[in-house]
Amino acid sequence: MDAIHSRRRVRRLLLPLSAGVCAIALVSGCSGANAPAAGPDATASGSAQAGPAAKADGDLQSEYQTAINDVLPSVVQIDASESLGSGVVYDAKGHIVTNAHVVGDEKTFKVTVATGEKVMKASLVAAYPEQDLAVIKLDDVPDGLRPAKFGDSEKVAVGQIVLAMGSPLGLSSSVTQGIVSALGRTVSESRSGGGTGATIANMVQTSAAINPGNSGGALVNLDSQVIGIPTLAASDPQMGDSAAPGIGFAIPASMVRTVADQIIKNGKVTDSGRAALDITGRTVVNDDYRPAGVAIVSVQNGGAADKAGLRAGDIIVKVDDTKVTTITSLSEALAGHKPGQKAKVTYTRGSSQKTAEVTLGEI
Repeated sequence: MDAIHSRRRVRRLLLPLSAGVCAIALVSGCSGANAPAAGPDATASGSAQAGPAAKADGDLQSEYQTAINDVLPSVVQIDASESLGSGVVYDAKGHIVTNAHVVGDEKTFKVTVATGEKVMKASLVAAYPEQDLAVIKLDDVPDGLRPAKFGDSEKVAVGQIVLAMGSPLGLSSSVTQGIVSALGRTVSESRSGGGTGATIANMVQTSAAINPGNSGGALVNLDSQVIGIPTLAASDPQMGDSAAPGIGFAIPASMVRTVADQIIKNGKVTDSGRAALDITGRTVVNDDYRPAGVAIVSVQNGGAADKAGLRAGDIIVKVDDTKVTTITSLSEALAGHKPGQKAKVTYTRGSSQKTAEVTLGEI
């Protein structure tokens, strides 16, 4: 399991509507802190898989243009009253998948498709903040609405060329290019500024430039398939919390389909596939005021922790071999597990350190 370390922060890619006025005046400095410039060139991390042989420039350009022409009509701009984001047409019935932090607390939205300036109305079906995904539905489905094709997450490989499509800085129907830089990233989103606080596993890291407004859009391969939903960008506190160029993260297509299908069918997520200890906890600090573990505030009766003998007051310091110092690190430690799996939880009770084998529950 991979986690983004504390020196690297991640932030949602939502654009406040107030920024839309100056978004077109980028040369005048209106981009500010809300307009990170993530370059298309980044060093790939992880073990690259063998890719196709190099193609002639004309062939590659043709593939770019084909993918853009195929997918861009399926990418929409979402006006959520206080902010702008992006979305992807999921099916011919007018369902659109996006990020939960794009919809926020809103129930109705204005949607603009790439193929025209007509603004359509849409309503929330359901949001699932735990995975930062949501589905909205057009009130009236226009003729010719084109659903996107979602790819196979198992076939995504480091080094593949990808395109990010959306409405960065309010500039609708924008496309940037890069590569898949790494796979299997676990990233935690801040709750500040309207973020969901979600810890999301198996994210796709990309060097394609993604900026505020790209949230909920499409990360696309050259086979015209959506392989992920751009959600977060990295920032570096040592750089004044400005963007870390070429480091963005997308929720993989497999998870998007899992969540969207359940929301469309049931109006909610009924099977998250995400592990939980079934506790309420808080971060505790040591004598040096450094985070030192997660204290259990309450244990769900009959839940995973309760059945394993954990109780309020215990301080969790490790899950399997992963050190736990904060609520976020506990979420990251659990992100790579599935409900029903067993995990060894190390905790302190008073002056003693103990371990318990916990059969994990479900969020």
